[in-house]
Amino acid sequence: MHEKSKGTIFVVGTPIGNLGDITLRALETLKKVDVIVAEDTRRTLKLLNHYEIKKPLVSYHKHNEEKRAVELIKKLEAGENIAVVSDAGMPGISDPGQKLLSMAWEKGIKAVVIPGVSAVTAALSISGFSSTPFAFYGFPPAKGKERVEFFETLAQERSTSVLFESPVRFRRTLKDLAGYLGNRNILVAREITKVHEEIFRGTIEDALLRWEEQPRGEITIVVEAAGSRDTAKSAETTDEVIREELEKLLKAGFSTRDATKRISGKYSISRSIVYREALQIMKEIGCDENATGA
Repeated sequence: MHEKSKGTIFVVGTPIGNLGDITLRALETLKKVDVIVAEDTRRTLKLLNHYEIKKPLVSYHKHNEEKRAVELIKKLEAGENIAVVSDAGMPGISDPGQKLLSMAWEKGIKAVVIPGVSAVTAALSISGFSSTPFAFYGFPPAKGKERVEFFETLAQERSTSVLFESPVRFRRTLKDLAGYLGNRNILVAREITKVHEEIFRGTIEDALLRWEEQPRGEITIVVEAAGSRDTAKSAETTDEVIREELEKLLKAGFSTRDATKRISGKYSISRSIVYREALQIMKEIGCDENATGA
């Protein structure tokens, strides 16, 4: 008897808002596979119903991906063809899918990509910022040491950066971006491709004024690379000038934190770099780094 051939796993891009953005090839694939693996079966069902596609749906999300990946690999090894979709965009890009694809490759199962819309490239393409290269950072951690390390790493990034954020933490993230990176140019794409789509381009401070209250919807933020346009001011500013201004603030009684915030914002310089310089100055002048006088 001949061994039954293994199935194929199709990674299918789906619309990030407007259902009309799906490709013909994606629709053909969803109609032909045996099973559709979805992050949220309810959301995927709306897409399938819109295009009158009836296929078995299997949930695959961060809470069950370990167990479900094993089950799905068995189906693929038995010859079934599977399509993997996320709630919106491309699976595996800040969405479940990586674990399953990794196992599929290890088992010698063929993987085929059916590319589609991505919030990352959609926002980047209209930003007007340099995209070669660019860095994708996903969602910032919600709190704690991980969040601090996230923004410290981002502050050292020399390329245009893209990140996601929830409406709840959007303003907080804007403030952290300003604190760690300075007043960079950014693009904010809110509800991109949807009915209430909003595209904003300006400085981080402009964005904070634009959204004085919590916005709604899904948000993608593109941050201009350090050294571009406004951030080029920092290159024109000598180390001596920055150090001189820092020293004046610290001697006037500003804490290292407040002095750092003022200088990094004024010259669009990484907060971590300015903070290290402030600490060095504090040691030299023999002041308490937490002293305040303003």
